[in-house]
Amino acid sequence: MAASVVDILMYHSIAEAEGPTSISPDVFAAQMAAIEEASVPVVTMDDLLEARNGGRALPGYSIIITFDDGFRDFLQAAYPVLEKHGVSAMVYLPTDAIGRCESWAGAYEPPRQLMSWHEIQWLSQQGIHFGSHTVSHANLTSLSPEALEAELSLSRAEIEDRLARRIVHFAPPYGMAGKEVRAAISRHYESSVGTRLGSVRAKADLFDLPRLEMFYYTDIARWRSHLQGRGQAYLHARRMLRRVRQTMLYPWQ
Repeated sequence: MAASVVDILMYHSIAEAEGPTSISPDVFAAQMAAIEEASVPVVTMDDLLEARNGGRALPGYSIIITFDDGFRDFLQAAYPVLEKHGVSAMVYLPTDAIGRCESWAGAYEPPRQLMSWHEIQWLSQQGIHFGSHTVSHANLTSLSPEALEAELSLSRAEIEDRLARRIVHFAPPYGMAGKEVRAAISRHYESSVGTRLGSVRAKADLFDLPRLEMFYYTDIARWRSHLQGRGQAYLHARRMLRRVRQTMLYPWQ
């Protein structure tokens, strides 16, 4: 993938709600339509790994669609749009919360419902991909080595058991994964995405892959501009603002 660029899109909830982890169904549909109109191919995390391992090359520019948490509105609002456009997505699951409501730090009020295993199994049969988002949606940087290993290994084991598929992709909750955490992830998985804002290029670290937070692209004209290769100035500005914010929130990192 020497000359290729991949934008990994990051979503959480597709619903009419406030906050940066929720995007309205109409906006999501417009974002997906813009991808098709721009003739940008949608590939998968497996395609990215294959290209990095010397397999079939990726297009010059492509997109991967990812969702964190496995909220039920993925099934209700996102999947029908993905199906309409003939594309797949990766959904990262926190296994202890499946079939329940979110209860982790930063959860919405009222809490949002996650899909059931039955719904996830059905979606897997339809071609939706799944990865791990830990067991308990924990901040991995705050855990003991033993607890970290349990979050990584048990979540993978349960998803593999439920779906009868090998699970090799991971997303750390809150995007929190320092050097030691990434090393632990690499012992269990073959890729890990975070919340660092940017595009994936040839030499990107497979265990610190950047994504585009799609809340920043709810203005469809801006999203179309990005798809046409004219959005670098905006992306750079958002990246700098996020860096300042993270430095203020997590000065020890």
